Amino acid sequence: MTEIQLNEFLNSKNYDIRLTHNARWIDQKCTPDVVCIIADCIENYITEKGVEKVFTSRDIWFSKYAMENVQAIFRKVDVDDSSAENEYDKFFQQPMKMLAYAGILEETKLCRENQYTVKNRELLSYVALRERNALTFIIKYVEKVLEDSALIKYFDEFFQSPNKNTYEIVKEQFCRFTIENTNIGNKTSIDGLNKEAGVVECRRIFIKIINPLAFSKHTFGTERGHISKHAITYDMLMYNRDNFRDIYAEKPKTISRKEYVLKKKIKINEAYYAYMSAKAKQRLRKYNDIYRGGLSEMLGDTEKATNIHHIFPANEFPEISAYLENLIALTPTQHFNHAHPNGKTTIIDKNYQHDCLIVKTDVIRENIEHGEEKIYDFNDFKYVLRIGFDETTFMDVETYDYDGIKAKIELEYVG
Repeated sequence: MTEIQLNEFLNSKNYDIRLTHNARWIDQKCTPDVVCIIADCIENYITEKGVEKVFTSRDIWFSKYAMENVQAIFRKVDVDDSSAENEYDKFFQQPMKMLAYAGILEETKLCRENQYTVKNRELLSYVALRERNALTFIIKYVEKVLEDSALIKYFDEFFQSPNKNTYEIVKEQFCRFTIENTNIGNKTSIDGLNKEAGVVECRRIFIKIINPLAFSKHTFGTERGHISKHAITYDMLMYNRDNFRDIYAEKPKTISRKEYVLKKKIKINEAYYAYMSAKAKQRLRKYNDIYRGGLSEMLGDTEKATNIHHIFPANEFPEISAYLENLIALTPTQHFNHAHPNGKTTIIDKNYQHDCLIVKTDVIRENIEHGEEKIYDFNDFKYVLRIGFDETTFMDVETYDYDGIKAKIELEYVG
């Protein structure tokens, strides 16, 4: 799915809250990382059970795939622990209700239980692929709901001139509108807005609306009930913010990443990166089988490319381990004889790494310019190179300057 197709899907819907009277079109747990993994759990479930399968939030909650990943990734208590029931119910239910409001799922009620089926598998897969996709969906979806509900003007006025006054206006207008048009709170005393029963809930939801938009516009949003002191950053949008910190941002070049982690006593969420890496590998393998006939991205071997290799090792560079731009499809021989000499996966052959990066540059270019299904992003490739080489000037390369990228890669291997 492309962003054009995503826009076409959203434009085909009418999300006017004045017609649906639904205050829960987005909610507190609808962060990009949570929405992404819930979509992934749903996709895994229907792959196993069948796309027509009717399911509930508890079906997804207690699926083997969810139980193996959610607890470890989000560092929560066991999913079958009775003390966690209320928290997990929100964790699974809120994103599913949002996906249903958007039209990706279909929600029906049987007695007191919400049941779901998948309406748009392609868009579900797009959201499930990675947090960036989930964030793109959330931003565009939020914009469309606000436009359909005639609320966008208040947000636009804030973003045009972000200050304490415009912030209070947009927050109050959103709360007032939601209370007047939904059953989220008592509507008998609108003039006493701060005393309304639903105001606290409205303000919690408001965070999940204004901050993704602020991030997309590189500007201020909300933090702790006030206008934020700085522009909203990627990690501020996430449920599990520690997964998205730039843990190596202040690392001196004179020490290794491993030494820095030990010295600073940094705890890396290995389960999260392992999950994201495995998902990315599966995605690239599927794409390579469909669009490249399962051939290796590196020439010189006619075997099936059954191995997906991290160009920059996952154990050393966990933060880019799930980027498709850091993965390359190889044959077993290429993987264990060339990329990792003598099959020692802890060792990287630098010459072969260089060759992989040059070839990957061409593969990314071909996909972006001519790919039937576009899966790569040039700026993400620059980020992979920036982290892999610990060289910030990769980010200065002009967008789509593939020759410029190759030239900078060559410089990294001189000497």
